[in-house]
Amino acid sequence: MAFDGIITSAIASELSNTITLGKIEKIYQPTGENLLIQIHTREGNVKLLASCGSQSARICLTDDKYINPMQPPNFCMLLRKHIQGGRITEIRQRDSERIIELDIEAQTELGFTTSKRLIVEIMGKHSNIILIDIDSGKIIDAIKRISIDVNRYRQLLPGVVYVYPPEQDKTPFKAASAEDFTNREGVTLSEKLIMSRISGISPAIARELLSVDEPAIRLAEIAESAQTGSFTPVVYFDEDDMPLEFHITELSEYHELRQKEFDSLSHCIEFYYQHRASTNIVKQKIVPLHKVVKSALDKALLKKKRLSEDLLKAENSDKYRLYGELLTANIHLIQAGARSVEVVNYYDGSNITIPLSKKLSGAKNAQQYFKKYSKARTAIKEKAAQLEEVEADIIYLDSVIQSLDSANTELELDQIREELSETGYIRYRGKPIQRRKKQKQTPLEYRLSDGHYVFVGRNNKENDQLTTKTASRTDIWFHTKDIPGSHVILVTESGESLEDISAGTIYEAASIAAYHSKGKDSDNVPVDYTLVKYVKKPSGAKPGMVIFTHNSTVYVAPKLSGYTNNN
Repeated sequence: MAFDGIITSAIASELSNTITLGKIEKIYQPTGENLLIQIHTREGNVKLLASCGSQSARICLTDDKYINPMQPPNFCMLLRKHIQGGRITEIRQRDSERIIELDIEAQTELGFTTSKRLIVEIMGKHSNIILIDIDSGKIIDAIKRISIDVNRYRQLLPGVVYVYPPEQDKTPFKAASAEDFTNREGVTLSEKLIMSRISGISPAIARELLSVDEPAIRLAEIAESAQTGSFTPVVYFDEDDMPLEFHITELSEYHELRQKEFDSLSHCIEFYYQHRASTNIVKQKIVPLHKVVKSALDKALLKKKRLSEDLLKAENSDKYRLYGELLTANIHLIQAGARSVEVVNYYDGSNITIPLSKKLSGAKNAQQYFKKYSKARTAIKEKAAQLEEVEADIIYLDSVIQSLDSANTELELDQIREELSETGYIRYRGKPIQRRKKQKQTPLEYRLSDGHYVFVGRNNKENDQLTTKTASRTDIWFHTKDIPGSHVILVTESGESLEDISAGTIYEAASIAAYHSKGKDSDNVPVDYTLVKYVKKPSGAKPGMVIFTHNSTVYVAPKLSGYTNNN
């Protein structure tokens, strides 16, 4: 558990220095477990995120965008009534526990000043956010109501006096001494033993204390840095480059892993949870969309197989014309009720046996073969057109799957879901959400080594916007050859032509295009590029589908190293 009591102390100190005396302007509840509070401070507006998710409980400032429901939840409406417009007077940690308290002075509708306290409990699956009245100590409401059926010791219900979680028989990390790290009764000091004696520390800190000669002094230094803000937050990454752990102090057990330092603890916390926990949430939400698209793709592939088989049969229909001609020329050889007739093929002189329907005359059998031939020739045109259409569907659905596989935010999923609704693959229940028109997400932005900028669409709707509306005619368009991927635009300067762009810049931009494609894990990916003016979107084509000319192709290895992501 990365968010321990030490982190809680550090974030309380950081928030106290940032938003104390700030005015609460807006309150939102993007999900059932996340609370977003917009606060006006002397330095400007900031957003405070409080989450009570079992795997992502935290409190910190955030710059990320969250999608808010059209109808605010009841708890959000209650907070707006009681504390919106109020001023934060104090922020503190409760002892050494993972509890943050925000004292707020607000006014009632009649103009009376009231004192409220917003309590954020960060305790894994028991995490909660509670609003209480300071004067009476009673709960106004909680984001998760806990009844007596669930917890006999501690109920979190409106009107009930708030009770803190039961205290553990441990020494707070702020008061730990050398005595807490001594061996007693022959018991060897271990990670588990340290955590059983000292509250507010995570397993990672316990292991860190075991690795030093004077753990009490080391813990005191960490505790002091948390309170004074004299620390550098760092995130540690595993071998798959996923966030593994974060803290305000160096963890020697991870010294060989890749690290990323941050200028504030809030940025560190939000990066860690957005790239670890929230990514998992996004992946979970991808599953139903992926299932719909995969089902549609399987149907399209089956349809393609059947159309190809029908087309092959239709293309072998010349024999029906030959049968009709030979029966007409040899009508006198056909006996009534015969099942077949052997005639000479006057094209090559060979003998050929023609099947007959005994119910039809020779002339009728000939007409029947001519009809089969005519029908087959008509089918070739129809099947070919259908095959072309279904192949376009397969390319489109492949591109949607690639967009889903690379999606990292709920807003990206929202755009893909809207795209699938517009193309008829899924249906919305009820009316379309008007909010989506206001939620805009800019394309990914990179700066190349020579200063040129590159923009990358995250999905087909962004691809269309980027290529057909945003990009200039003289910009350069990149896309992986015959592989689903993003549209990539290399922005050219005024008066700059394709010939003025260096080969190195072309290869850098192509490498980004290869990275944002289904060929991301390949070593050598072909990438087409041409001027935007040669890229056209056919009338009626699905999102992201274009045709292009005057293109060249380069082979590159997908990579982003060396580029700055400015998004």
